[in-house]
Amino acid sequence: MKLFKSLFIIIASMGILSSCAEDNDDQFASDRIVKNFIYRGMNTFYLYKPNVDVLDNDRFATTAELENYHSQFDSPESFFESLIFDRERTDPFSIVVSDYVALEQALSGNTLNNGMEFGLVRYQGNQSQVFGYLRYVLPNSDADNKGVERGQIFNAIDGIQLNDTNFRTLLAQNTYTIGLADFNGGNPVANGDEITLSKTQLQEDPILVSKVITQGNAKIGYLLYNSFLRQYDDNLNAVFADFKAQGVTNLVLDLRYNSGGSVNTAITLGSLITNNPTTDVYSREQWNPEVQEFLQNNNPDQLTNFFRNTTFDGNNLNRLGLNKVHIITTSSSASASELVINALDPYINVVQVGDETAGKFQASITLYDSEDFGRSGANTSHRYAMQPLVLKSLNSIGNTDYFDGLAPDIALREDFGNLGVLGDPDEPLLRACLNDISINGSIWRPTDISLSVQNLEFMDSNDFKPLGNEMWKEDTTLPIK
Repeated sequence: MKLFKSLFIIIASMGILSSCAEDNDDQFASDRIVKNFIYRGMNTFYLYKPNVDVLDNDRFATTAELENYHSQFDSPESFFESLIFDRERTDPFSIVVSDYVALEQALSGNTLNNGMEFGLVRYQGNQSQVFGYLRYVLPNSDADNKGVERGQIFNAIDGIQLNDTNFRTLLAQNTYTIGLADFNGGNPVANGDEITLSKTQLQEDPILVSKVITQGNAKIGYLLYNSFLRQYDDNLNAVFADFKAQGVTNLVLDLRYNSGGSVNTAITLGSLITNNPTTDVYSREQWNPEVQEFLQNNNPDQLTNFFRNTTFDGNNLNRLGLNKVHIITTSSSASASELVINALDPYINVVQVGDETAGKFQASITLYDSEDFGRSGANTSHRYAMQPLVLKSLNSIGNTDYFDGLAPDIALREDFGNLGVLGDPDEPLLRACLNDISINGSIWRPTDISLSVQNLEFMDSNDFKPLGNEMWKEDTTLPIK
């Protein structure tokens, strides 16, 4: 932690970062202690600190002044929210939690889940009403055991029609009954079938489908990858070993439902696809000005990520060495998914197929209430922790700030009434990739394909999970170590 301690001393000398890890003998922390921690962490690391006046280093002369200020907020959560810059567009992602154990579980992909992964869509005829469509089902989950399938439509929970004011409450329950419906051109009609589902702690394997498709002389690897979780990097490497053994000549990487995860795994995945030397820049990091300056002066290597040829455990990567990749995206493709696309784009031909991505290029870290913000030594009187945005990623030529997402080369949205089977060559988005591969991108290149109904999807099941759309750096590689 030597690097961080030096940084902490420098920043503390500018402002009011006196220790708030006091009163450790208290059974329960007061709001004052938690709010002091929140301010200290945001004042040190928040990416958009320069845009939040109250985070100025000279804003409070004493701790008493700070505490008098934050006493106007009725909870740590409301105080944290007051420090967020432009919640609607720039930072919809920073969070504070009251139980860091649950946060750590979410970071590992372990969530309270019934196994039903879905998107939520507004009715065509009455946009205050809402329906869900089943994207996929987690193996060995309650939904899997009860026969829930991709493509099913539901429009009611416990007999109540979903709408734009009740869907959060209804879907947040641990047990509920979905009412199935027929699609009916985007205005679903209940068909009388119901399924009761219960949530349990589930660990999702992000590798849902991997296979090799033979098309003429081409062998095309297909990988449906749903989350960037570092503990599955060896499994990911094994998939590419299989692709390599089967002589794969092309790759379709399906990130349509992948809302993000580990920066380190994103680097591993990108490195598996290409054969870039380890001296090539994968991405660069930009922190807030104070942290950025400190790192540039003391440890500039921490600001640059390079392609790699081994896993973090030292195992050789089974790199395909491709100069072209097809990547399927939707508006749910976010964060680390976008990082892979953006980082590969300067080096190889990335053919993006589907819809515009979510538009998230920032990453977060976990901050605990300890002297150095690490897990060790965290204040025992509470379990609050933060996951604020602390850096934004840039590719090797400086591209970043894609608030409106990354636009596809072949635009094609999913048809909620005809989703197809994931991994089946006739599934519409995969078929578009296979067609482009068969003609080498020289003839069939539509700029837009309109569906019979307007796309009114506005949310998905990842939005109901902690860190559902986040990109983060693990503590093993943080510059604060």
